[in-house]
Amino acid sequence: MTPRERVEKALRGGHAEKVPFTMYECMIPQCSAEREMRNRGLCIVQRDTVFKTHRPNVKTTQQTYWEGEKEFVRTIHETPVGTLTVLRESAGFTSWAHEKMLKGPDDYKAILFYVQDECYEPDYKRFAQAQQDFGDDAIFRAMIHLEPLQALISSDIMDMQDFCMEWMDRRDEVLKIYEAVASNRRKIYPIVAESPAGHANYGGNVTPEIIGLENFEKYYVPHYNEAAEVLHKSGKLIGCHFDGNCKLLSEAIAATDLDYIEAFTPAPDSDMTLAEARAAWGEKVLWLNFPSSLHLKSDAEVEAATVDLLNEAGTPDGLIMGITEDIPAHRWRDSCRAVMNGLDRHATDNPNLYS
Repeated sequence: MTPRERVEKALRGGHAEKVPFTMYECMIPQCSAEREMRNRGLCIVQRDTVFKTHRPNVKTTQQTYWEGEKEFVRTIHETPVGTLTVLRESAGFTSWAHEKMLKGPDDYKAILFYVQDECYEPDYKRFAQAQQDFGDDAIFRAMIHLEPLQALISSDIMDMQDFCMEWMDRRDEVLKIYEAVASNRRKIYPIVAESPAGHANYGGNVTPEIIGLENFEKYYVPHYNEAAEVLHKSGKLIGCHFDGNCKLLSEAIAATDLDYIEAFTPAPDSDMTLAEARAAWGEKVLWLNFPSSLHLKSDAEVEAATVDLLNEAGTPDGLIMGITEDIPAHRWRDSCRAVMNGLDRHATDNPNLYS
């Protein structure tokens, strides 16, 4: 089977001749080691969108400047009811937010306009062509964007500390933005459902220590289920990027209509073991993030930890081994090879599980 076919079979709850191994498109450079791993079955996860976003009544400009070796980008959004600014520092494949849109209560009006001005249109041809051009060494994933409440925290609207304060002091204003984002998401669901993508992620990075169980059940779960209903009618799969501590939310996650849990990071890097995750989410596919702390161990220990994780899972059905977080630059070649060795070893030592 090709790398893509192995992942697709696992996403449907089955298994191939070994557990698939995946990595985001930005995690490692194209080089001889990367080619070697692709030849062994590594599947690249190409995260992409199947729609374009426009804001016809917002003028957006950017200013780039340097402070020493640090690159900063200031984004300016001019709306008819106020101007919003965001300041980010470039940091490899990501960036650090130094300023977000919300500076004070007077910004709510402009933020609401900014959100409500969003328009979407399908971008299927480009997505399908990119998928065809890459071939079977990659699986292309669509994105629905962040959950409506999470969008207030993890996007450019406000930082987490401000969200916590505003949630207590000006919840009505926060919920106006939330409702506007929710309305936008409902426009995206059918676009994703009718797209060439086979599966899509809906948000993630939920922090239970901040959101809590009650708010998760009220403001997150209904949106997962609403999106799932639309996507399932077109045969699409939907999942979420739950990479943090999930124990508090585990029963609520189990009750959702999500098909897969992506980036789940087992203990020792979270508060749930893989065995506990299997018990909690037995009907859902587990798309793992290999615990980042383990990359610092020896190759033999990484290989053994991989085998141990697969043994914890009980069955290779609906299981994918992925890497969704940074790996130390001096370790990624050897550590990733060791993970793949562990996947191969488990399949060889347990032929009855893979028959």
